[in-house]
Amino acid sequence: MRRSTLKNFVAVLACSVTALMISCQAEAPEPMSVVPAPRQLAWHEMEQYAFVHFTINTFTDKEWGYGDESPELFNPTDFDADALVKIVKDANLKGLILTAKHHDGFCLWPSKYTEHSIKNSPYKDGKGDIVGEVAEACRKHGVKFGIYLSPWDRNHAGYGTDEYLTYYRNQLRELLTAYGPVFEMWFDGANGGDGYYGGAREMRVMESGYLYYDWAKVVDIIRELSPETVVWSSSLPDARWCSNERGVIDEHCWAMASPEEMYPKGKDNIPVLKHGMGDGSRWAPAEADVSIRPGWFFHEYQQPKSAEQLFSIYLTSVGRGGTLLLNLAPDRRGRVPEQDVESLMAWRKMVDQTFAEDLALKAKVKVSADRGCGYGAKNLIGEDQKYWATEDGVTAADVELSWAEPQTVKYVTIQEHIALGQRVKKFVIEAELNGSWQEVAAGTTVGYKRILPISDGKGLATNRLRVRFLDSRAALTIARVAVY
Repeated sequence: MRRSTLKNFVAVLACSVTALMISCQAEAPEPMSVVPAPRQLAWHEMEQYAFVHFTINTFTDKEWGYGDESPELFNPTDFDADALVKIVKDANLKGLILTAKHHDGFCLWPSKYTEHSIKNSPYKDGKGDIVGEVAEACRKHGVKFGIYLSPWDRNHAGYGTDEYLTYYRNQLRELLTAYGPVFEMWFDGANGGDGYYGGAREMRVMESGYLYYDWAKVVDIIRELSPETVVWSSSLPDARWCSNERGVIDEHCWAMASPEEMYPKGKDNIPVLKHGMGDGSRWAPAEADVSIRPGWFFHEYQQPKSAEQLFSIYLTSVGRGGTLLLNLAPDRRGRVPEQDVESLMAWRKMVDQTFAEDLALKAKVKVSADRGCGYGAKNLIGEDQKYWATEDGVTAADVELSWAEPQTVKYVTIQEHIALGQRVKKFVIEAELNGSWQEVAAGTTVGYKRILPISDGKGLATNRLRVRFLDSRAALTIARVAVY
């Protein structure tokens, strides 16, 4: 063959290969009608982050302060924001939400809108700023910073009037301007009761906090000053309460819901908060909030949860498609108690060791159906951004993993490609045991991540494992199957 002819042949071959590669990429599935915003996707990926309840209640030994507490009571002797955030980071908690103001109205920053704040405390002779110190430490250590700002204020004389709403929104602007951006704003659902209220000492209950606070205006302020902030609230949320404070998300849990169904007339609709809605109008995934101690604030007589208890909570929160918000309660020194840190680090070690080796990485993987080139079985393995997908209309399919030698399987993790929406409605996990397939786990919804214990986490030995997706709202889009 002449050189010119060979050159032409190579050129044609190269063009043909390129054309084949282009034509081989199948068309991506259409997204569902409700999908997460980029800020919500980033929030899902965090999986776990810290709550920190530390304020004047720490010094009065109360959970809910009345609002008449003297700022002079707030005097931590050894508060170190850097040490606090380092504990959070070492526990692999990806963010920290600080109680900047609880129901008592005491502010952990020197707010120009009230005298009921840290500026009138002995802490650093009135020159301290807990919010600023923690925010700076978070930036230093690469931990995302969030803020809790209680809508209910038992100190403010104007609570229940338009005067208070102006005050509250001014404080929100103050915080987001001085300490933002924040990854999450957390608004408690507590909605009035008895309080000091500037000396009135009376009962003030809002029949509907949903209407009184006008959450749409609050969210507008957040979107203006910190557009990537996830809003946790009683209305118009980016994330919702999971219906309890035990760290338990229900096994059947959709990431979608409709605000008018979550809080009809300002009241909690527990079934919707618990399960979500497959046909919900917005992406509002569940967040599991729980404290490492029985209370949210430090009480000397209480003890922290064990590492084993925290691991169980991890499985029922992150392992059920939501996120885990784990509260730490600094003591009167301003330090996280040593036994709490010990439990926290032992938990971190348990999680790291349990999920250290993904057995799927060394498995042979096949699927019963796929969408074509670019969406095949290999996309299920590993942590890349690709995903396996079936053709439109194919809402049931199997994923099978096999090994040359038996593997002890203790946990199976399934993740949907939620950028295109949540789809899976029913699935089972089967293992080949004694020459036949036997069901070893089952579920309905998946979402961002499901972790399924096998034999209660004790595990079983098998050469073959399969995940059977039995029903889905649309074509399957599965990001990962992992085996531990």
